[in-house]
Amino acid sequence: MQRVENAAIAAAVLVGAIALGWPWWVLLAAFLLWDASAAGYAAGPRHGAFWYNLVHNYTGPAVLALGWAVGRLLGADLWILGLIAASWAFHVGVDRALGYGLKLASFTETHLGRIGRARRGRD
Repeated sequence: MQRVENAAIAAAVLVGAIALGWPWWVLLAAFLLWDASAAGYAAGPRHGAFWYNLVHNYTGPAVLALGWAVGRLLGADLWILGLIAASWAFHVGVDRALGYGLKLASFTETHLGRIGRARRGRD
């Protein structure tokens, strides 16, 4: 059910960006940029999970979207905050829809279950 929920969030973000007249292709073009957070794994699994999880949740996009919305209420055109929030939330939604959840003890152990070879039982 969480995968379906996150696919719906990703779709809503994409349609919302289009409805607002934002360059929706940015969501696709910037998709892999958010995965740079996985570079933390170079310092070990604990650091990697911290940095990955910091970026792969909805808190950051929600804060940016709030900043965008408050800006609109105050008459400021902060569309770039909205676009970054949309790009970020789209990435998280697609990742979760594909089964890539928040990392636990290792990269293959997530809050949505095991991923990769670990899921197929070939550790």
